[in-house]
Amino acid sequence: MKATDLEILLQEGEGVMLEYKENISASFAREMVALANTAGGRILLGVRDDGTVKGIADTNALRARIQDIARNCDPPVKILLQRIGKVTVVMVRESDAKPVQCSDGFFWRQGAETQKLSRGEIRDLFQQAGAIRFDFSVCPHFRYPDDFDPDKFNDWLRKSTISRNGAAEDILVNIEAAERSGSKLLFRNAGVLFFAREPRRFFNQAYVTCLLFKGTSKVHILDRKDFGEGFVSDIEESMRFLERNTRTAYRIEKLQREEIPEYPMAALREAITNAMMHRDWFIEGANVFVEISEDRIEVSSPGGLPKGMLPEDLGHKSVRRNPLIADLLHRIAFIEKAGTGIRRMRDGARNQGYCEPEFFTGSFFTAIFRPVVAMVGPSAPQVPRKYPASTPQLLAILNSAALGEKSREELQIAAEIKDREHFRKQYLEVLLSADLLERTIPDKPQSPKQRYRITVAGRSFLEKTAKESKS
Repeated sequence: MKATDLEILLQEGEGVMLEYKENISASFAREMVALANTAGGRILLGVRDDGTVKGIADTNALRARIQDIARNCDPPVKILLQRIGKVTVVMVRESDAKPVQCSDGFFWRQGAETQKLSRGEIRDLFQQAGAIRFDFSVCPHFRYPDDFDPDKFNDWLRKSTISRNGAAEDILVNIEAAERSGSKLLFRNAGVLFFAREPRRFFNQAYVTCLLFKGTSKVHILDRKDFGEGFVSDIEESMRFLERNTRTAYRIEKLQREEIPEYPMAALREAITNAMMHRDWFIEGANVFVEISEDRIEVSSPGGLPKGMLPEDLGHKSVRRNPLIADLLHRIAFIEKAGTGIRRMRDGARNQGYCEPEFFTGSFFTAIFRPVVAMVGPSAPQVPRKYPASTPQLLAILNSAALGEKSREELQIAAEIKDREHFRKQYLEVLLSADLLERTIPDKPQSPKQRYRITVAGRSFLEKTAKESKS
């Protein structure tokens, strides 16, 4: 490792294989064990959390203490110490005898965080000691520089926070996309997916299929595109396909035109990114699908949930099947911190007034998005919808919900209806079935924490009613 390599690591920020430590603290053994249990990596001693170099004295006592901590792990952690300027670099080898523990327990890396796990969870996550991961494995047929696409690499570099001061080879090694073997540069599979001229020459499953169907039956295909030019390009081309084949309405308010897409595009981008990032790349006969029907969009990825994940964990727990792919996406801000993908899809759809996506698991993991019930605007395309008759009670309920999430009791008071069952059947259920209101906890209708919020269609209904009353 050279001084230029250290500069690159300081620009990158902490990640799944990189940890900054100002000095040796009580958590040092945990960080060492976490890296050994995940993919190996580096601990930069003498560096603050924000990446500034404070420095640490290079003494025999310090080196002995680090070696002692590594030996006392069970099994011992293999490390290599190197001094660069004021920083001591502790290079931690991935263990071939997982799970590794220290006196505080078992740990591993999720993004830039070290998390504690039970021994049973560690065993479940790795299935067996020394399990091979696709994204970290070296691609034996890739030849550098013949198969390398510098334009894709430079585009990735521009999107990242890494400055182009060092040689491309040094940066590729430091972001773990490649490794050195003597005078050769060997590319890992993740590096091939991101930076190869033709990724499908090496992995035939490295593409996304986008389909547009007529109606809802998935029988008649109106349009099909296969995108296989590289990880970042495939995500962006898939989004362009969605934008071309879904509708956008416009609402004019105070001379400002507001675009209202039929689907929550930011949440769909998150879904496609997650599908590619978390798919099981060892399944060679399947690829990611993005399918548009009249009443939904489905995003599917091969492999279902990673081992150690249950359906009820979605949005609360993250198990990264491909941590290096996730790290390369994180560097260019295509994803955020670990475990937020499902939650961001849900929140992104809900906060914009769309229905939350539905998730189904099996041999494929599928996210299903529903369109907005009615597009808004005088000349916008309309999705057929039979609205309930406008009454003062219905309008009072919708106006109350428009101010924020409300309980059933609060909406009943706003409507000035005394009988609870009459309110539920004649008003609340009517608004829910018309998609003018929606539950905040749709999978638990009877939850005591249940609240109700207005939808985009509900706001459209209020606006339409207000205009009609003025005319």
